[in-house]
Amino acid sequence: MRRGTRTRRAERARAAALLAAAVTMALAAACTAPGGPPDDGRPPDPSPSTRHHGAVLAVKIDNARAARPQTGLNAADIVYAEQVEGGLSRLMAVYATDVPKAVGPVRSARESDLELLRQFERPTLAFSGAQKKLLPLIDAAPLRPETPGKVSGAFYRGTDRPAPHNLYLRPDRLLPAAPGRDALTTGFRYGARPAGGTAATSRTVRFPAATFTFTWSDGLHGYRVSMDGTPTVTTDDGPVAPPTVVVQYVKVHPSAFHDFLGNRTPYTETVGSGRAEVLRDGRAYDVTWERPTPADGTRFTTRDGTPMNFAEGQVWVVFASAS
Repeated sequence: MRRGTRTRRAERARAAALLAAAVTMALAAACTAPGGPPDDGRPPDPSPSTRHHGAVLAVKIDNARAARPQTGLNAADIVYAEQVEGGLSRLMAVYATDVPKAVGPVRSARESDLELLRQFERPTLAFSGAQKKLLPLIDAAPLRPETPGKVSGAFYRGTDRPAPHNLYLRPDRLLPAAPGRDALTTGFRYGARPAGGTAATSRTVRFPAATFTFTWSDGLHGYRVSMDGTPTVTTDDGPVAPPTVVVQYVKVHPSAFHDFLGNRTPYTETVGSGRAEVLRDGRAYDVTWERPTPADGTRFTTRDGTPMNFAEGQVWVVFASAS
């Protein structure tokens, strides 16, 4: 699904110009000093943020071992898995058709998130904070940033694990009602399984210091997710088993930012084209992905040029390095 009005294109053009200017300023600045930001690198906002009813909610979710099991993952329409510092992984969950009671643990944003989220119309991004030099880019991006302290009661600390792995979000404080499927402007197509493919009951994707394994389950009619060798379950809704998994091969390179230990943050390019593997119904399909501009969704096509249909339900997209 794509948006095409002249007004929206003008808004995107202005937003892109602001974002480009912010990137230039950030790259000219020095990297962050040791110590890292607190949960939110911004000063508290005394006035509540305006709630946005027509756009998706994206939440950055901690995926360190100490952060598991997570909460609210199964309610997401899409879960993106990306590489972060030290070769570890982090998740971004996107909500449009359902709003769970809680989501988390919530962690910090990355530069790649801004490009990824441009496909949505003014999304809300909930995150714990970011490097101070990244905050101007987030402010200039066409999205609504939501961090602790902006909306009363939206974020809270759990008591079952230590900080920083215990920050949670009450989504209804930011998104009183689910915007619906029309807000999922990803370019994904859903429908009957195409012909072809090969039988595939399991796939493993490796990051430098993290692994994802997806194993087909007839009983769950989805792919049981395991992360770093441990089956993925949630605190509120049992095992995670999306009906569709996409392993999307992309360019991953160092960004201009690093963490307080000096580890460079990987930048994941989600605009362009390349190869991918789509898993559904116990079969694997070799496909091509294409996303011409940041404002576009991603199109997946089979070798004969037929659009690739996903199964109804949750989709996991794992960004694997093409190199």
